[in-house]
Formats: sequence, structure tokens, C-alpha cells
Amino acid sequence: MSKQNEFHVVTPLLESTGMSKRIGTTVYLKMESSQPTGSFKIRGIGYMCQNVANSNKSKGVICSSGGNAGMATAYAARKLNLPATIVLPSSTPQLVAQKLKDQGATVKVVGKVWDDANAEALRLAESEGLTVIHPFNHPLVWKGHSSIVHELKASLPSKPGAIVVSVGGGGLFCGIIEGLDEVGWGDAPVLCMETVGADCLNVAWKARDLVTLPDITSEATCLGAKTACQQAFEYSKRPNVISEVVTDLQALEAVELFLDEERVLVELACGASLAAVYSGVIQRLQEEGRLPKPLDSLVMIVCGGGSVNLAQLQHLQAVIRK
Repeated sequence: MSKQNEFHVVTPLLESTGMSKRIGTTVYLKMESSQPTGSFKIRGIGYMCQNVANSNKSKGVICSSGGNAGMATAYAARKLNLPATIVLPSSTPQLVAQKLKDQGATVKVVGKVWDDANAEALRLAESEGLTVIHPFNHPLVWKGHSSIVHELKASLPSKPGAIVVSVGGGGLFCGIIEGLDEVGWGDAPVLCMETVGADCLNVAWKARDLVTLPDITSEATCLGAKTACQQAFEYSKRPNVISEVVTDLQALEAVELFLDEERVLVELACGASLAAVYSGVIQRLQEEGRLPKPLDSLVMIVCGGGSVNLAQLQHLQAVIRK
């Protein structure tokens, strides 16, 4: 995976005094917000784009993404001199579309939610001979994301007591599980966090079957897949995996607290995992006996987000607190 480093950086692993104080154990922040495109997505998508470029068989890449996956695709494609088309749902902020154009990508807006944009991307791929870069459902994407765990293994003194991760379609979660298996940490508890209204994995986890949500009603549009990927659902059956949801308000409050305490602005999707500490989810799971007390250490995957700025934060505050 050496060539992949052309795109992603080894991100800082920081100790959070504020979070550590809250839960009474050392909390580490894996700062994926420091990636060149603002989120972890560049790991898996950069890795997949590199594979496409190496095959020399493609007329270009196409990705359906409400944000970070599209950004990673456009960035990697520009570095590899591959033409990139990004299909966005209408729920995507204008800021994102402009950033994609700035990376040299062709942008098309189709449908209301990600699933609509994805259907159009598949159609265009077929008609124009493009390679589909799926935002989360591909083994190469998971392989790229697994590099996060290899970095944790190199930095941490011992196996973490638990890892917290936000789940949209499940690509990051799959990469984390595969990475944990690769470094011999396969039994470490993994807490999957989603928001109500974008909780496709939690609904499937409870039903013990893949479920398609009727609509995405959360403001955390970057978690907005109606159905989790099959592999994420399979991994969620492991006894060390826990699935929890928080409200948009709890995720927003987590974003605000994180900005105050750690001086970093992340998007609402990332706020879902931060809320595991800030809204007391970890503490409740410990009281219920579902997580050990005390925990050895807690690793928060700060997945970041390239589509958040002050105006977007103010918009979320207005909409969620109305």
C-alpha cells in the first residue's frame, strides 16, 4: 500500500484532556480531519483510484457522493490525471459542489438523496465507460481505510479499550474491523454511532436483517445511506460490535463542544461519534455492563468533514434548534 501515501497523510493521534476527564480514562483522538481533503475518505478512495490508474483500462472515474467521498475522488483523480465525474444529490451544500469543481471534476446534480445520485452514476458509468468509485461499498475502499488501524498500532502503547466510529454506509467501519483483525486486535470493542433518521446500520442491527430506510430525515446528510453495505451488516453481528444512535441535537452539541475544547470544526456526521462521550453513551454502556469499567483507553475516530464551515454550522444550529 506504499503508493497510497501519495494521497493520505499519517494523521495526528492526540490525547483529549476534556474527554478523558469526562469518562475517567485516556481518550485519544485520531484526527482524520487533518487529511488533505478534510476527511478519512481519501484513504480508501485514494487507494481505489490508484488501482484504477494502475490498470490503464479506464476512461475515468465516477462517484456519487454527498460530499467527502466525492471530494476524495476528485482530489485523487486530479493527482492521477484521471477525468472525474461526481454525481450529487440536491441535498448537497453548494460549497461542496464548488470545491469539487475547483478540483477539476465534472459535477452533476441528480435526485434528492444519495441513492438517486448513485443510480445515475451507475447509468453514466455504463454508457460512458467510466469506473465507479463507490463511496463505501468496495473491498479496495475498506483496505485503504484499514490503514488507520495500522497507524494506531504503531502509536498506541497497547490495544485500546474501545474504538468509536461514525457509520453512514459502513465503509469506514469495515476498514476498521479489517485493520483490527490484521494487527491482532480483532476482539477490541467497536462502537458504531449514527444519528436518528440516518441510522441504517442500527435498524439492521436490531432487526438482524438488512433494512432500507424509507427516507433520510437527519441533517447529517453525510451519514445518509438508506441501506448499509452487506459487509458492514455482517461485521456488526460480531459480539464486540455495539450500535448506538444519538439525535441531531446531540450530534450538534458534540460538534460545538469539540470546537470549544479541541479548536477543530467537524461536520454533524462526525459529531455522532463525538456524542458517544459528550452525551454519556459510553458511560451508559459501562453501567449496563456492555463496555468494561474502567476502560483501558478510548480511541475516537475523528472522521472530519470537508463540507462544514461557519455558515454551515450556523445553518445547522438554526434548523436543528428551531
